[in-house]
Amino acid sequence: MPEKLDNIDYWEFIDRQTGILDKKEQLKLKDSQITIIGCGGIGGSAAEMLVRMGVEKLRIVDKDVFEISNINRQVMSNMNNIGRAKTEVTQEELLSINPSLEIESFNQELTGENVYELLNESHVVVDALDNLLTRIIVSRCAIDLDIPFIHGAIHGTMGQVTGFTINTPSYEELFKLPSHGEDLTPEIISRIMNLNKEVPPAIGPVPNIVGCIQAFEAVKIITGKGTPVMAPRVLMFDLLKEEAFSVVRF
Repeated sequence: MPEKLDNIDYWEFIDRQTGILDKKEQLKLKDSQITIIGCGGIGGSAAEMLVRMGVEKLRIVDKDVFEISNINRQVMSNMNNIGRAKTEVTQEELLSINPSLEIESFNQELTGENVYELLNESHVVVDALDNLLTRIIVSRCAIDLDIPFIHGAIHGTMGQVTGFTINTPSYEELFKLPSHGEDLTPEIISRIMNLNKEVPPAIGPVPNIVGCIQAFEAVKIITGKGTPVMAPRVLMFDLLKEEAFSVVRF
């Protein structure tokens, strides 16, 4: 592993961003703790883009291993790491981009019991999940801890991204989920699981576009540059359409 980069090397590393982010904004990005829940198609892309943009404090969470069926879309996967933990592989790949990265890796399932520990002290949480119940657990914790929560999801050629804070509608409220305003009782969990039975189709560019957009939304939130897409507005796209991208109000 190469020696750690010093500050001079850091500024060379992000040199092409000069003029887009000023030094103060870049330092905010460098020093912020970002947590990514999920290291698959969306999460791998979001993590890579954040590190390439100069983030140096990252926390990644995923319980799964890479499978052959991941290769069509998950940038961290290849034939050499089938069967290996996604967090382990992702950590190695991100450190190969920036050896100075401070990365915490959690090869475990996120639950109601560990979510607060995993999200604590984060400045932004990136939702790269494919599990509705876990997404609800994370979104509730983010509200409780006053952490911006950047949601992303895909289905086939379609994707969506939006952000949630204590000042926006919640994730459950925006998407009119049966759990909104309810405790997560066995009955409510059963209703949620019934909504999450389908394994959606996925094609390579879609989750990677979502992850890239989420990464840039995190940059906007942290630096104050630009206007983040926040609920009730949702950025949506369908790559099969000529006018693929739009921002809609739910």
